[in-house]
Amino acid sequence: MIKTENMSKLYVTEEVETTALNNVNIQIEAGEFVSIMGPSGCGKSTLLNILGLLDNPNSGKYHFLDNEVSGYSERQRATLRKENIGFVFQSFNLIDELTVFENVELPLLYLKFTSSERKKRVHEVLEKMNIMHRVSHFPQQLSGGQQQRVAVARAIVSDPKIIFADEPTGNLDSSHGDEVMNMLTSLNKAGTTIVMVTHSPTYAEYGNRIIHLFDGHVVTENMKEEFHV
Repeated sequence: MIKTENMSKLYVTEEVETTALNNVNIQIEAGEFVSIMGPSGCGKSTLLNILGLLDNPNSGKYHFLDNEVSGYSERQRATLRKENIGFVFQSFNLIDELTVFENVELPLLYLKFTSSERKKRVHEVLEKMNIMHRVSHFPQQLSGGQQQRVAVARAIVSDPKIIFADEPTGNLDSSHGDEVMNMLTSLNKAGTTIVMVTHSPTYAEYGNRIIHLFDGHVVTENMKEEFHV
């Protein structure tokens, strides 16, 4: 599903050149739950942004769903993103001016679903996330845990093949963090591929494989148990 070959990313300013990723080689199969760990500044979020087609590498290759996409334009990446990818972020990234329903509905507007189909899908996913009773509320009227449930609902409403989660529990207490991790685990068991960046060794263990980054390199990969594609 995902494969990188000697993938590197540099950030260059007038004063300094920073290597965020250096010859990264990873492979992720459909149906996996992969956790990416490492200290701050090691390249975790940069890697997730490239894997999630939010950015391009400077060199190397990136294969996504059998397409070599490392040189794709933003328009080409956007098409692949909206048809295949859901995102969950640490800061929720909900739009304050929109209700819960409207926030979750957004990806379906880009995919040109009919009004009736959008309503059906949004209600189904809000029921699944146990947040339907807040359908008309605005994000600021919700707790952090409720906001992250809405963010997960938005990520999965279009039934993506893969979810990229960047520190999805970072702004939550332990009980709400556990709740979000259980939701991601349930989605993975239902067939969705999950790639998650986390600082937490405890939450990393929810994945079937843990990739450790340090200074832009993959230093270790730990398979928790034999994984069957």
